Amino acid sequence: MPQFDKADVERRMKGAVEALKSDLQGLRTGRANTTLLDPVQVEVYGSMMPLSQVATVSAPEPRMLSVQVWDKSNMHAVEKAIAYANLGLNPIIDGQTLRLPIPDLTQERRKELAKLAGQYAEKAKIAIRNVRRDAMESLKTDEKKKEISEDDRKRSEDQVQKLTDQYVKDTDDAAAKKEQEILTQ
Repeated sequence: MPQFDKADVERRMKGAVEALKSDLQGLRTGRANTTLLDPVQVEVYGSMMPLSQVATVSAPEPRMLSVQVWDKSNMHAVEKAIAYANLGLNPIIDGQTLRLPIPDLTQERRKELAKLAGQYAEKAKIAIRNVRRDAMESLKTDEKKKEISEDDRKRSEDQVQKLTDQYVKDTDDAAAKKEQEILTQ
């Protein structure tokens, strides 16, 4: 049975691009976006939990996030987690709600965020290339085992390269769009 599975290769490459898009959503562009707090982990009930499991996050205004903590006893843990998440946000306690004003981005911070978007894109491209390498190796293995012909291997390698080129382009496009968004706000 041949090891090479084109659908699996495409699924893994698409996964790398989706992970990149998710990472890019977390980058701040100067506008309130609830996904900004997705990476925040809160220490409650003796374990680390995603913020979304202890509070509701909303964006009531373009430059303000609101975090409604479900259990008042977790208020300070949530405040601490947001402050330590290094997002440049300073929580303000307002009853059972945390208000997070989104400060203007300095030009220097914009450049840092754009550079970070580029680093995320590079990680995604490395993941895509690793998938390509795995696929190429499995094709060579299949050929050595006489499960596919040399022509089939070459044809499949061309398909893998086309997929790689497509997903690398998608990665570059997503990063360029995010960098543009960050730098022109």
